[in-house]
Amino acid sequence: MNLSELADIPDISIELDKDLTNRSTMRVKAIGDLIIIRSEEALKETIKRLHERSYAYRVLGLGSNQILHPRPDYVYLKLELPFDKKLLDSPRDNYLLPASLPLNILTSHAIRFGLKGWESFTGIPATLGGAVFMNAGTSLGEIGALVKCVHIATTSGGQREERISSNSFAYRKNNFLRDGEVIFKVEIRHFGVSKEISEKIKNYLVFRNHSQPLDAKTFGCMFKNPESGPAGKFIDLVGLKGFTLKDLRISPKHGNFLENMGEADYFDVLKVLEMVKMELELQYGIKFNREVEL
Repeated sequence: MNLSELADIPDISIELDKDLTNRSTMRVKAIGDLIIIRSEEALKETIKRLHERSYAYRVLGLGSNQILHPRPDYVYLKLELPFDKKLLDSPRDNYLLPASLPLNILTSHAIRFGLKGWESFTGIPATLGGAVFMNAGTSLGEIGALVKCVHIATTSGGQREERISSNSFAYRKNNFLRDGEVIFKVEIRHFGVSKEISEKIKNYLVFRNHSQPLDAKTFGCMFKNPESGPAGKFIDLVGLKGFTLKDLRISPKHGNFLENMGEADYFDVLKVLEMVKMELELQYGIKFNREVEL
């Protein structure tokens, strides 16, 4: 299939052999094809046609928690869906919001109106859809606890709504999205209003700034935390903090972060991830699972 066959779909832009290096927070060199999608109908028609022609695709949000392949054999879908800013002019019980909305906009809303529960995604560099996809969270909680309903574009060109239950999410994953489906809208709630939330969020942002390399080029955490404790602590205990390979360094500030100090190579990232995983499992005898998506 030639991607130019999709050019008749309204509200999309197709960019071939695009430099995607700055589309990820790790800034690993990547060249690939990109489809920017600006409406829900365009999204449904795009994935329908791609699916019919067995053309692989992935959603690209803010590029955190992802390592972009230098020459992928799939196309990236970038959602830029319309958003009515008036929805955030005042607090409400429930919010129906586009998946492409960055979480920092919601954090600012939570600070302004003191929305309880929204502190759980403080400082996460992700879109709403990306955060829901992986049930993103912090030590303050997980976003899945706030989600009421997820609107999903299906591979047949239609849509469905997933009403969230206690079984819909697990640690850093969702249990409802099927292969090829894409989240395009999310209904979220809060747990009331409290004057303490604003200060709680601001304090947590200070804590993250002191404990994580927020000014470095990283993709976020390398590994999910095992039940026995934080992955970063285990990496620190085996003495891997500060380990370097070419332009890559395991952060001296937080052991679960890998920093790109120059022009890091995708395959060197894979080498470091595999090396750290093998060392951890050898030392502790427990399984460590990657949090970052390849």
